Amino acid sequence: MILVLSILIFLLPLAGFIVMALQHPRLPRHGDWLATGLLGAGLVISLVIFRAALHSPSPLLANLTFPWLPTGHGGGLLGGLMVDRLTADMLVVVTLVSFLVHLFSIKYMEGDVRYGRYYCGLQVFSVSMLGLVLANNLLFLYICWELVGLSSYLLIGHWYEKKSASDAAIKAFITTRLGDVGMFIGIMICYLKVGSLQYADLFAAVKTGTLSGGWQTAAGLGIFLGAMGKSAQFPLHVWLPDAMEGPTPVSALIHAATMVAAGVYLVGRVLPIFDAPTLLFIAYIGAFTAIFAATIALVQDDIKKVLAYSTVSQLGYMILAGGVGGYSAGLFHLTTHAFFKACLFLGSGAVIWAMHHEQSMSKYGGLWRKMPKTAFFYLLATLALCGVYPFSGFWSKDAILADALVFNWAHPGHWFLPVAGFATAFMTAFYMFRQYFLTFTGRPRDHHAYEHAREAPWPMLLPLVVLGTLALVGGGLKGEWFAEMNPRLSGIEQVRLFAQAGYTSPIVEEALKATPPEAAATTPAAAHAGAEAAHAEDAAHEEDAAHEAHAAHAAHLLAMKLSSVLGLLGIALGALMYLQRGNGATVINPAWIATPFKQVYTILWHKYYLDELYMAAVILPTRWLGRFTAVFDRVVIDSVVNFFGFFGRLGAFVVDLADRLFVDDWFVNGSARAARLAGDKLSYAQTGRVRQYLVFMVLGIVVISALLVFIF
Repeated sequence: MILVLSILIFLLPLAGFIVMALQHPRLPRHGDWLATGLLGAGLVISLVIFRAALHSPSPLLANLTFPWLPTGHGGGLLGGLMVDRLTADMLVVVTLVSFLVHLFSIKYMEGDVRYGRYYCGLQVFSVSMLGLVLANNLLFLYICWELVGLSSYLLIGHWYEKKSASDAAIKAFITTRLGDVGMFIGIMICYLKVGSLQYADLFAAVKTGTLSGGWQTAAGLGIFLGAMGKSAQFPLHVWLPDAMEGPTPVSALIHAATMVAAGVYLVGRVLPIFDAPTLLFIAYIGAFTAIFAATIALVQDDIKKVLAYSTVSQLGYMILAGGVGGYSAGLFHLTTHAFFKACLFLGSGAVIWAMHHEQSMSKYGGLWRKMPKTAFFYLLATLALCGVYPFSGFWSKDAILADALVFNWAHPGHWFLPVAGFATAFMTAFYMFRQYFLTFTGRPRDHHAYEHAREAPWPMLLPLVVLGTLALVGGGLKGEWFAEMNPRLSGIEQVRLFAQAGYTSPIVEEALKATPPEAAATTPAAAHAGAEAAHAEDAAHEEDAAHEAHAAHAAHLLAMKLSSVLGLLGIALGALMYLQRGNGATVINPAWIATPFKQVYTILWHKYYLDELYMAAVILPTRWLGRFTAVFDRVVIDSVVNFFGFFGRLGAFVVDLADRLFVDDWFVNGSARAARLAGDKLSYAQTGRVRQYLVFMVLGIVVISALLVFIF
């Protein structure tokens, strides 16, 4: 049943795309109701699957494997899909956000010149993400991974008549492709060493040592490069802020819970493949990205750019969690982040819609009077993102910070990981309330736009209500429940689950044989010794477990207290600098800080000049190389070709001349002229007189007779 439902949830948006691609001009309202309804049905199915996963005794609910690309000699690549608890979580996240984005877009995109095409793009994106999370092998995951990149390119560049939008789409496509090249290399290394791309086979190969050492590190780093591109990790993060040029609902879809979450999902899905050096690399990339993006968000003026860099920062949190072993915490934060960040993006879309597509916060102010419902749910999502108790972000962010603390305690010297996490928590609270105060409080700065602003209609407001409520109560999942829902299984435990589901292969069988159950003792002495050893081992395990539990509890308490204090300090500082009093002034003028630190402000405003660096170090040299290659091709290559082409033409001319003058004129036409001339002359002998013919006959006989006599 679960298998059938999972296939159905994939086929619904696929069917919607096919119908809309062929018939949307003929459908009422270009078929927006069809696309939205299909995603709503998919959400209902995903909730059914999630409920089944919640009550299932086994983490693996369904698994289907079938031949995909035969390579001869009885081998080939296998395809398939599976549903486990991680898949069930992601299905709910993807379908929920996608459905709400479809609903929000009905009013936001009303009157768009490519309205039907827009919904086709949303359907393709949904199909790609659902296929990505349902795949049970790297082959299918990679196919859907690339489809996600293609559909995001189409959606970001929806308004392609704007050069900024088309440039942003190209930038997103090329930047993520850089990571995908590394991912492809990592996948090929896996296939080279293992001969299969099934998750079970890869985990079993790690267990048996088939994939180990430098090959395992190379494969893990290659696969993680793909995650860096999709999840916008430094230095491949530059595409995501520019992607704000697309429609705001697209920003919510891409930057909240779907495309950018694909990299985090990938890290969690193939975690047993990563060795210790790769995991440490992942942790540092995540920690640096979190604090790096947060510093840039401090000074941005575009409401969507602030949220974009906030997304990059929060994704860094999730990647950090995966690197330090906080698998469940990272996925927990992925889920809660989807709720409140989608609410923030859609809320910013409501503000932009009300302000006639103005995105500069310096022209906002006082909008809570015009949009009280939007302001209320935007505040709920902001508090969740800042990690304020008891909002959802409080539980998931504290779980990540606690895991980073435990990792540092277990491996002293890696202090940067928790420090970056706590510093990011402070900056997040500051820049998010800076945004909220500039947008919804104080006096209006653009009176003309303010006078025409109004509350969002219900198709735009309903998603805010749903997501804002989830931002408030989503923490009810709690870290413990989520860890139980998604236990961090070792590679061999996952292999056993696949084997129990009916999937077997020589690699899996070898891995299972390599970890046989403990044999029973055959003698009393051996039994006694074995019992003592088992007792000692159990005692050691219990002591280690108690120590780990104590450390985890202490880390959670410290993380909870410290992050709460830092979050409240960030909110307080934001209020002092941007919450206006009755006279329109603030307690602390932001210029007092910006002026003495003008150089720092300028660096942050220009995003550390990374775009300029890429332009100078990568893009311009590539363009110059392209121009040089074009000139070299025209001047050198074409000259050589034309040089030999001249002699070719010259030889052809000589051959043509000889053919016309000698062959055609002398031989062919000459022989024809000779035959015609001979025929003309001989025709005179044909007079038609019988007597003349008799005379010629007699003369001929005489001549022949004379010759015969002369010869003989």
